[in-house]
Amino acid sequence: MTIEDTIVAISTPPGRGGIGIVRLSGPGARAIAEPMLRLRHPLAPAQARFAEVLDTASGDVLDEAVVTWFEAPHSYTSEDIVEIAAHGSPVLLDYLLREAVARGARLAEPGEFTQRAFLSGRLDLTQAEAVRDLIDSSTLHQARVAARQLGGSLARTIAPVKENLIALVAVLEAGIDFAEDDIDVTPAKEIIARIELLEAPLRVLESTFGYGRIVRDGLSLAIVGRPNAGKSSLFNRLVERDRAIVTATPGTTRDLVTERVSLDGIPVELIDTAGLRHATDEAESIGIAKSREAMAEADIVLLVLDATQPLHGEDEATLDAHAERPMLVAVNKHDLSASSPLAGHARAMCPVVETSALTGEGIAELRAAMLSLMTATAPAAESTLITNLRQQQAVSAALQSLAQARQAVEADTPHEMVLLDLYESLRALDLLTGQTTTDDILNLIFSTFCIGK
Repeated sequence: MTIEDTIVAISTPPGRGGIGIVRLSGPGARAIAEPMLRLRHPLAPAQARFAEVLDTASGDVLDEAVVTWFEAPHSYTSEDIVEIAAHGSPVLLDYLLREAVARGARLAEPGEFTQRAFLSGRLDLTQAEAVRDLIDSSTLHQARVAARQLGGSLARTIAPVKENLIALVAVLEAGIDFAEDDIDVTPAKEIIARIELLEAPLRVLESTFGYGRIVRDGLSLAIVGRPNAGKSSLFNRLVERDRAIVTATPGTTRDLVTERVSLDGIPVELIDTAGLRHATDEAESIGIAKSREAMAEADIVLLVLDATQPLHGEDEATLDAHAERPMLVAVNKHDLSASSPLAGHARAMCPVVETSALTGEGIAELRAAMLSLMTATAPAAESTLITNLRQQQAVSAALQSLAQARQAVEADTPHEMVLLDLYESLRALDLLTGQTTTDDILNLIFSTFCIGK
């Protein structure tokens, strides 16, 4: 695809910093950038050059910069790229931006540099999505997963499946085209066996979506329980600072208190909630209503029980209400009582950890239990992950079409009809990597990128 215009954007975050980068990409990148600079040596491909940024109105020097030219097609976008790394003054960077526009560049749209990389074939769509995920990473584990995607791990996983699918299509097409010749029609058992070989790696890939989504987006954990069970104290222990107010007076927490932490590289939003009981005033009533909403929306519920108190009806109701979802029970204040309110209780099927927010006893075990629930769907070893819904839907559609093709073969359907399902499966795999896609999907994906990338 040939693109005629040149785009420009500030590629570093807004605000002041030691360095700020203005990036140009397109056929006119070098011709636009050079008159704005006084270069000590001519630009050379993939080599940094010292330059002075000129005030074009007076000819005075505004700043010193390092300029790098990446010659097409050996660049991120496969076009000519010029990057001007000056001091990170917003005024200076804005000046460079305005000068580039005045000389014929166009302000880049969000994600347009990466979109050009995709359109030129430099990246496939899964790699382009990985660029955004890498930028948005808040943990090292997220960055590692995104880096594997950026390296093409998902495309490499899909490639042999596509090759075998195309080979099967070719065999069936040949059987149809030369049915009147001496070429044997492929037996139904062989076709079914080949379809099942295609389905197996796709099922494995689809099964990674649950864990991949958690790694990419994180999850939420609501800490619930009766007043004075120690919810806020446990919350402070888990975030490792005094984030929530803790007093001996029941009902101290009136509103939701949230904090984002990382558990073994997985981002977790911890939510400290108001104690569940019959409210004594309007403010507490609103807080308890918010607590129930947080419980309903959280990915995991951590029920905190008081080891010194018997199991309350409110605790039983919480156990019953969340019997079908991931739940942990922390029996707190274990330093004050060796007994457990759940001893012999029929509902105590979820993981139970004995803790003391006061002494720190059981906190490490609680974190381990939380992590175990979060990684229940994790692959057995480091592998390619599906990390967003678009990818999952593409793999699911490919599997569905293969299943329909297999059923058609079992029903002795003519191969012409079987091929329709196989071609639909191939189209779904092409949508996954972006070999076939629509402008609407591309616009939706790249609009979520930051400007300058």
